[in-house]
Amino acid sequence: MTLPPEFSLIARHFRPLAGPGSLDLRDDAALLTPPPGKQLVLTADAMVAGVHFFADDPPDRIGKKLLRVNLSDLAAKGAAPLGYLMTVSTPRGTPDTWFAGFAAGLAQDQTTYGCSLLGGDTTSTPGPISLSLTILGTVTPGQSVHRFGAAAGDGIWVTGTIGDGALGLQVALGKLQDNVGFLLNRYQLPQPRVGLAIGSIASAGMDVSDGLVQDLGHMCRASGVAARIAADSVPMSGAAQSVGPDWLETRLTGGDDYELLLAIPPSNEAALLAASSAAGIPVTRIGTFHSGAPEVMVLGPSGESLSFEKGGWSHF
Repeated sequence: MTLPPEFSLIARHFRPLAGPGSLDLRDDAALLTPPPGKQLVLTADAMVAGVHFFADDPPDRIGKKLLRVNLSDLAAKGAAPLGYLMTVSTPRGTPDTWFAGFAAGLAQDQTTYGCSLLGGDTTSTPGPISLSLTILGTVTPGQSVHRFGAAAGDGIWVTGTIGDGALGLQVALGKLQDNVGFLLNRYQLPQPRVGLAIGSIASAGMDVSDGLVQDLGHMCRASGVAARIAADSVPMSGAAQSVGPDWLETRLTGGDDYELLLAIPPSNEAALLAASSAAGIPVTRIGTFHSGAPEVMVLGPSGESLSFEKGGWSHF
């Protein structure tokens, strides 16, 4: 019997991604038994063409970005990836080559990050491509890192470099030059910091997706503390340095970094540096949490307080 078009598409492109618990994508649900002694961590993110990516971006990169932004949320919880559910809504007439490329990107990252597809849904839409992914991870009980929990005196640390993704978007929009493609690559292919063992080290944490200043403000409000960071301490890539100081606000508020933002008690700094070395993930201290109304102060080179037109990306 010939498969209906939707089921044929699933069989061609998504069944090869299916892992244990998926029932080979032949049912309406998955069955999953968490590893012994572990808690499940669940998080979800959506991406829409024209908002989170460009419709003409390479489909393998779109697939990878969808998975990686969710992996970044797991990394911020100190969790290890397990599997994911995914919904793919595309306009009618989307070529089969698009699905092939999209699935190929997912397959490569499944191998890299050690997770597999559990199930989901495919639909058509009159609007732009809309994608949603719910990822499941595991963590040792009591070791999950929360957005709340930062305390006065904790250091403010970030992984990697900040601002590359936001500058990469400007490259894609034709507003910046990027001869080697580094910034555009950082926008299209985030680097989730999975594997950094922060569970017993960080008092609070989250990933930076909507801009460093804005996301740090979220952590301040959740924890009931204020934050002070030095703009000169925020790590930059060589490519970001090359665009000059006029792009400082974009770097600190533009989003799409998918680096980790961590509150680290002074007594745990050595442990963080050891974990950083073990994972091969660089970390940098950029400021301090202190008592006060939950707000973020950014200091310039001379200690002056900097103000920005907006704190970060708004979803509405």
